[in-house]
Amino acid sequence: MEPNEQQPDLNADVVIVGGGLVGATLGLALCQGGLTAIIIDAGDPKTALGAEFDGRASSVALASCRMLDQLGVWRDLAPDAQPVTDIVVSDGRVRDGAAPLFLHFDHEEIGEEPLFHMLENRHLRAALQTAVSEAPGLTLLAPQTAETIEYGPQGVRVALGDGRVASARLCVAADGRNSRVRDGAGLKTMGWAYDQWGIVATVAHEEPHGNVAHEYFLPSGPFAILPLTDNRSSLVWTEDKDQTPAFLSMSDHDFNAAMRDRFGPFLGDAQVVGPRWSYPLGLQLAHDYIAPRLALVGDAAHAIHPIAGQGFNMGLRDVAALSEVLIDAARLGLDIGATDVLARYQTWRRFDNVMLAGVTDVLNRLFSNDIGPLRVVRGLGLGLVNQIGPLRRFFMSQAGGASGDLPRLLRGEPL
Repeated sequence: MEPNEQQPDLNADVVIVGGGLVGATLGLALCQGGLTAIIIDAGDPKTALGAEFDGRASSVALASCRMLDQLGVWRDLAPDAQPVTDIVVSDGRVRDGAAPLFLHFDHEEIGEEPLFHMLENRHLRAALQTAVSEAPGLTLLAPQTAETIEYGPQGVRVALGDGRVASARLCVAADGRNSRVRDGAGLKTMGWAYDQWGIVATVAHEEPHGNVAHEYFLPSGPFAILPLTDNRSSLVWTEDKDQTPAFLSMSDHDFNAAMRDRFGPFLGDAQVVGPRWSYPLGLQLAHDYIAPRLALVGDAAHAIHPIAGQGFNMGLRDVAALSEVLIDAARLGLDIGATDVLARYQTWRRFDNVMLAGVTDVLNRLFSNDIGPLRVVRGLGLGLVNQIGPLRRFFMSQAGGASGDLPRLLRGEPL
């Protein structure tokens, strides 16, 4: 492809391929620490802001909120952020409703702050786009494609779709589960598909949710009702993959009836508002997070079942660790794309991600069935957790992302 004579080639410390929630946050973090970055994203930013683009909402853990606040994004997110103070977990069956409560997480056991916040992805995108547009040293190229990437001993050269070349010392793949950058570099993955799809929709209901998130474990998989602002909730309905097309093709009336069979009456009349979406569910882990002049973050490195609502937070923890490693190396005069520098990031993040992926996989397999003996065992096990305060508080602390060897951003500290 011939170079574009109207626009010069570009140069930065880091090129990030993928401008979604994780890629945009990484760009902001790097620039806060004094590095320059170019974000390349194939999508048009304007189309990603409407409610019809993506009905998903994300749980934002306490540590992630601190990080977004430190990056100057939380002030724009706060009006649309729904605090969640309690989580209620119940076993159940369709039309039978939830079984008697057997696990309750209450934020007051570990402090005054909410357990997490729920945010619609469109609001996250809008706030991040605003911050990216204002960040010095950060360039967003979108819609734009990364056609080819050359990795050399001193840096990387990314050939863009418009004929220009973006050069940097490091390339970061933030282009999702089906990462072309990861696959093009020969980094292998392992994992498997679940016989499940996730159905996502926004639900308006009569009664207030009281800041309480509910998760029912139904035979087909977890059914989560997650609070949003304005008497709405985000529905994340795990269903057998063979049954999902039938639910998606239902009329609004029939779909609402099927939803209420699972939802129960506790929030009064409930109706889906807006479109429905569906996504195949699976587990995928990259064997390596790094290669010469390359690092993986977010879904390019790991994709897990949504049962614990930790996918977005895992990506932010990657960002916090990688940005700290790179900025500290740059301040010491080291080559930020060198393998020994990147190895610290891989060591920091890979074990935690593998452990969380394993936990979500085991939980999904344990609860996505209607086998009598297993129902007894899981009821006893979670009932025991409900009775043991220190164990219950441990799980809440882990879910909040506020334990372990935290990078500075997750502690709410500047880079």
